[in-house]
Amino acid sequence: MKIGLVGNQNSGKTTLFNLLTGMNAKIGNWPGVTIEKKTGKIKNTDFELTDLPGIYSLSPYSIEEEISRKYIFDEKPDVIINIIDSTVLERSLYLTTQLLEIDSKVIIALNMADILEKKGIQIDVKKLENELGCKVVKISALKETGIDELVEEIKKLDNKKEIKIFDDVLENAITNVKKQFSKEEINKRFVAIKLLEDDKRFIDKTSIKVKEVQVEISKNYDTDLEEIIATERYNFIEKVKEKTFKKIKTEESVSSKLDKIFLNKWLAFPIFVVVMFLVYYLSVGVIGSYTVDFVGGLMESVGEFAGTYLEDFGTSEWVNSLVVDGIIAGVGAVLGFVPQLIILFILISILETTGYMSRIALLLDKLFRKIGLSGKSLIPFIVGSGCSVPGIMGTRIIENQDEREMTTILTPFIPCSAKLPIIALFAGYFFGENSGFVSASLYFFAILVIIISALIMKKFIYKNTSSTYISELPEYKLPSVKYVAKDVWDKITAFIKRAGSVILICSIIIWTLSSFSFKFEYGVDIEESMLAQIGNTISWIFEPMLGIRSWGATVSAIQGLVAKEQVVSSMAVINGLADDVDTGKEIFSESGVFGFFTAASAYSFMVFNLFSAPCFGAIGAMKRELGGTKKMLKAVGFQTIFAWILATIVYQVGSRIESGVINISNVIVIGIIVILVIAIVINRSKESECSSCPYSKDCNSKK
Repeated sequence: MKIGLVGNQNSGKTTLFNLLTGMNAKIGNWPGVTIEKKTGKIKNTDFELTDLPGIYSLSPYSIEEEISRKYIFDEKPDVIINIIDSTVLERSLYLTTQLLEIDSKVIIALNMADILEKKGIQIDVKKLENELGCKVVKISALKETGIDELVEEIKKLDNKKEIKIFDDVLENAITNVKKQFSKEEINKRFVAIKLLEDDKRFIDKTSIKVKEVQVEISKNYDTDLEEIIATERYNFIEKVKEKTFKKIKTEESVSSKLDKIFLNKWLAFPIFVVVMFLVYYLSVGVIGSYTVDFVGGLMESVGEFAGTYLEDFGTSEWVNSLVVDGIIAGVGAVLGFVPQLIILFILISILETTGYMSRIALLLDKLFRKIGLSGKSLIPFIVGSGCSVPGIMGTRIIENQDEREMTTILTPFIPCSAKLPIIALFAGYFFGENSGFVSASLYFFAILVIIISALIMKKFIYKNTSSTYISELPEYKLPSVKYVAKDVWDKITAFIKRAGSVILICSIIIWTLSSFSFKFEYGVDIEESMLAQIGNTISWIFEPMLGIRSWGATVSAIQGLVAKEQVVSSMAVINGLADDVDTGKEIFSESGVFGFFTAASAYSFMVFNLFSAPCFGAIGAMKRELGGTKKMLKAVGFQTIFAWILATIVYQVGSRIESGVINISNVIVIGIIVILVIAIVINRSKESECSSCPYSKDCNSKK
């Protein structure tokens, strides 16, 4: 039996899928697109469950909706489970009215009804079943209740009954169109409605004529049929809600009380700054630094054991060095930062599951619209904090092409998990107790870079950016421990797999180039190695941002194109380190290749690696989303040149602060004044927009 799981975004669909399948899912991509596809067997059955992308309708406005329609028509599922968020029934039932027009059996999984009851509203399930003509099962995906009853309903052979959604004129028109179909035609009612709406995807594939019917029923309305049909659906939903909703009390919800704080026009931005500061301060600073010491000691022990074992085994000196100074040092230098990544992923996942990230999207939408983006752009940015590749793929949710391409280019500017080892290494060594502050400053620096870059691109390249962002905010929820654990596990295992494959290979290459001369002589001074000679030819490029020509820093930065975490790995291998790579004491020793670094050059080097062209995987994703090599190369060039300019400015200013030429206190005060001015301008423009909006009196975001 084939079963499709359909629902809006943030309705609990993924949680329900994991409960039904026991998280034993096969994950791939839908044919022809990079959107994730999940299938699995429902526990203790042979039923195949497919998790369809989160959608709001079956109209062809997005790739996700196109995928869902294609699945329904091509796969012909026996059952469709429509999961509904009870707290936003009006929004959820629009999709339901379309699913009821499909031939498949439909079961409504009424999720989060317990949250609705806490808000003082009850839903009469029996009345809802009568109004919709299908079975309704009340569940709580978070609390794992009602799941067994849902599975039992899947096994039953009963089907839904046809219900009347539209007025008599439309219903008669639908019936007349259906009469023209052959007996073999599937989903006749759905197709008939789509033909009346002039949906080209169906009109081009049929010989059925609906023009006369359209002309006849248009006499009864003063607008186009697509709008009429949508209006009738909402009218039906309102009637269903009136008959099935029962208000039992009128206390203000917890979410409404919290939004008065988190979306307050004066407090919202400061709270956002504090929250994101704490995320990086805890992961890289206070907690993260202690965990790195532990893993660093562990890797040191592994290196010592491997070296002793290989020596006793009788291996040559160069083989011993390859394993200990190349592989273990290179991979271990990156794995040492896994604990910090775990903390970062946990904190980001908690923000997502509680509903706060949706608030951030709404909060930044007004700012983003000024620079040619919208709140939708924040979603790829959030995903990109884990890895730039899925973040870039996530830009497909943006309808406006110019805005989508801008977001694709800007997403790699967000510090991803691969960049955290660079931040942790440099910030931990050069800034000590202030490492948390420095790490957080880079996140906000990224936001500033995105704003400046977007303004440049909007001014000179992408001038047609008029996208709007509409979103219904989900209720605040306590984070699901299972979901957070699985989310963090998936991200960490992907990171470790990359460290065990790409970084291992790159570490071997770096060790080989740094241990041999061009005459393939082993054991030469590192300054005479192949790697040093290659780096010296282009090290002049990095001199303005480092204050010195360093072949080691040059080579390490270029390695970041393969994988950003490879920057740290390369530095460890170049210095021949199998021990003590956790704090950077050996990497930045005065006698080593990287002993020239100061606080100013360290910060500028971080800035360059954070904002220059991303890894090859992300560049490949950019090529797909931008639609060609030419645009991709322009994007990579823009990112790298912009990063070089920023890093150079940072070093030139920073080195003068270090030498006392520039007063740091003056810089801080002027920076605060600039930020305050920007905040005031944004707030005033927001009030101006609200005053001209016809809905401003009832606007929740204004309140």
